[in-house]
Amino acid sequence: MAAAPGVVIAELLLLQQQPGCERCLPPCSLTDEDLATRPGLAHLLVDLTKHMDSSGLSLHWAPQAEEARKQLQLCRTNWLKWEALHRLLQEALRDLGTGLAPQHRKFLEVLEQQLLVAELRRMLDLGPSPQGTRSSLLGLVPSDLLELLPPNQELEEVRKRLPAELEKRLKPKCLAVLSYYRPESDGAGEAARMAMLGTLAESLAAEKQRLQEARARHQELVGMLEQQKAAYPQVLLRCLALLKRLAREHRLGAQSELDHLNTQYLEIKCSAMFLKIRLEELSILLESYTPEKINAHRMIQDSLKAALCQEEQDLAISQKILSNYETLGSEFEELVKEYARLKAIIENRRWVLTEFNKD
Repeated sequence: MAAAPGVVIAELLLLQQQPGCERCLPPCSLTDEDLATRPGLAHLLVDLTKHMDSSGLSLHWAPQAEEARKQLQLCRTNWLKWEALHRLLQEALRDLGTGLAPQHRKFLEVLEQQLLVAELRRMLDLGPSPQGTRSSLLGLVPSDLLELLPPNQELEEVRKRLPAELEKRLKPKCLAVLSYYRPESDGAGEAARMAMLGTLAESLAAEKQRLQEARARHQELVGMLEQQKAAYPQVLLRCLALLKRLAREHRLGAQSELDHLNTQYLEIKCSAMFLKIRLEELSILLESYTPEKINAHRMIQDSLKAALCQEEQDLAISQKILSNYETLGSEFEELVKEYARLKAIIENRRWVLTEFNKD
């Protein structure tokens, strides 16, 4: 009977959280919500862990793939070995144009002829044609090239001398590699450098192994980083939702009480400000009005009040007289006008007499 979806999801999440889970499951960014909404995917991933490695390769084909990788590595190593020898020989043939000893020139000429024949044989052995028959350049076969080879005596001399020549040309290159890999060897003696050169291959192999392990560790860390990058946003989203809920339940719930307290605080602060303004006003008045000034102001006030009373009395008398005049009617107005005219004439004549008296 199939396991329940919840059990499968819990098993998969536990498998993801275990150390070294990248050996069981390829790097994947899955959350518990994704697995909960897709229980079929959880079943599939749990089943896949039994049939595939961290790279996604089937466990059945993994040994064959490893064997093929080793064969490819061996072929690459053999090709690099022969390619290095071929390039050394080509480099030696470049010295033909320089002034060389006759014996050395003869050695290089025979070597060049042998290399050319070998290259021609390789070109003749290119493989079958599209029709299934082996094609040949100009109808030649490899046996036709045997007559182009140097004599057997010269070939034997080349074979005997070739290892020493290759060693002489390989030695500076190996020492250059040693100087690059271990610069401190430049100051050592010849014997010490040769001893270091003997262990150079093992050192390079150990360094390569260390780099491969570091690369594998880097890949492992990259997988862990991808999982953490997928997990952190989910955690942040949950924290954000929690903060929103807390703000909605607690902050907004206490907002009315907080507003009431803020209002009371502002009222008390305004009252204190008004009292302070009143205190400053009283301080200014206290400094401005001394007892002497107050007495003087009181005397001035009394005199003004007395003058005001006198004026009010005069106003009352004038109003009474004016009301008496108003009761006399229009005839009294004519008399007043006549009186005013006569008074003006008298004043004018008084002025004239005053002027005559001056003269």
